Amino acid sequence: MSFLVSAVAASLAVVAPLSTTPRHGPYVHGQFEAAGTGTGTHRAVTFDKKAVPEKSRVAVVERKGKDGTRVELRVRGIQGSRTYGAHVHQKPCGDAPGDSGAHYQNVKDPNSPSVDPKYANPQNEAWLDLTTDKRGNGRSATVVKWRFRAGEARSVVIHEHATETAPGKAGTAGARLACVNVPFT
Repeated sequence: MSFLVSAVAASLAVVAPLSTTPRHGPYVHGQFEAAGTGTGTHRAVTFDKKAVPEKSRVAVVERKGKDGTRVELRVRGIQGSRTYGAHVHQKPCGDAPGDSGAHYQNVKDPNSPSVDPKYANPQNEAWLDLTTDKRGNGRSATVVKWRFRAGEARSVVIHEHATETAPGKAGTAGARLACVNVPFT
């Protein structure tokens, strides 16, 4: 499937909502840059330049409907033929992988880090695991039956491997390889 990014996306941009209806959230797209080199609030950073090279591309779309929220993640030019975990996180990306905080949860686990499948699961969190083709292109989407609380979901993090589901490991997906800021609504 093709992935189009305009020349405007040479630097990460936040584009106006897809329509004026309150059902559509942000569409964020751009290129990953090395951590510590960002120039704006809404940026994409890579912490592992082999897995997620600088100038590889990312897009995130949020759409709200009467039945919940749909989030789509698209990547282009990251390491190919590989499965990645990806999740919506609570805080914006920063210069360090941990700056984006924990996964956003609709019902918050009282224990942190959350590894209890009762809380760390794809119905209570927004999981966007994906597998890239040989060129490093991939996409995923999730639909959850709830909406993000204002200001509590700020980024999407791409992780080292697919998300675990076993008790004591639920929600884990290895190292944080890259992050993109998304002002979820």
